[in-house]
Amino acid sequence: MPRDYYETLGLKRNASEDEIKKAYRKLARQYHPDRNPGDKQAEGKFKEVQEAYDVLSDKTKRAHYDRFGTAEAGAGFGGGRGGGRGQTFHWGGGGPGGFEEMDSATASELFRQMFGGDAGDLGELFGQRGRRGGRARRPETGPEVQSEVTIPFLTAAVGGSVTLSVDGRELAVRIPAGIEDGKVLRLQGQAPGGGDLRLVVHIQPHPYFRREGNDVILEVPLSVAEAALGTKVDVPTLDGSKLTVTIPPGTSSGSRLRLRGKGIAGGNQYIEAKVMVPAAKDARSRELIQEFAKLNPQDPRSGLPWN
Repeated sequence: MPRDYYETLGLKRNASEDEIKKAYRKLARQYHPDRNPGDKQAEGKFKEVQEAYDVLSDKTKRAHYDRFGTAEAGAGFGGGRGGGRGQTFHWGGGGPGGFEEMDSATASELFRQMFGGDAGDLGELFGQRGRRGGRARRPETGPEVQSEVTIPFLTAAVGGSVTLSVDGRELAVRIPAGIEDGKVLRLQGQAPGGGDLRLVVHIQPHPYFRREGNDVILEVPLSVAEAALGTKVDVPTLDGSKLTVTIPPGTSSGSRLRLRGKGIAGGNQYIEAKVMVPAAKDARSRELIQEFAKLNPQDPRSGLPWN
């Protein structure tokens, strides 16, 4: 049997909306997957808290839960006794083993409010002769709602969870690793009125990484001496660690070195060289550069189609 939603949030049944929201925020922070990586028990608690808040923060769902012990519209029907008008129905009560009796007229009105049908629909449901002869209508849900969300670059790259506020409710949304800018996540039944929520995902730029498909590019500035003679450079990776990369002698700007498998979802990370050329500050510096050019002749525009 599912745990009582009020008990899940540590609340009394007469708790106010503010008390429900405060209790949810406290427990959501406590059991959030980002704070408890790999903890299955905490993950289960987080789901229970999310489910309880989803029901108790919605006035319609909460009223139905308080009355029938379930948040599902149409659940909690007991069997009817007898037939015809004036018939008494038994409905599941809010507590274990509790039931409430009501006559058919009251039951029909409640049915109409919940399902948008009429007394004829209720009669068909319980074996009475209905005016339309069809089955009970399914509860209508609200329209589909589209919203936009901007997430950090690293969350999009390696996956994770973000918390959104929707219609006064906080939702924890799981972001799959490698999601691309402009992709849509669909959250069933999470829009106001019970419709689906479509989230268009946008990705924040990163201070130094940039993305090309599943590959990640890191631009690394090099001095002229480092580029000409070669060097070793410590570079960051997506997982927060650093790797030592060997820059070979004679590296030009735009050259790339590959770090296999260090990109997004199996992609690669590339180290892109950017040679920083200083201006000669004095005559001696110019002489040395000219001497170097004589000893190492070079025609960088040779072979170009426009040369």
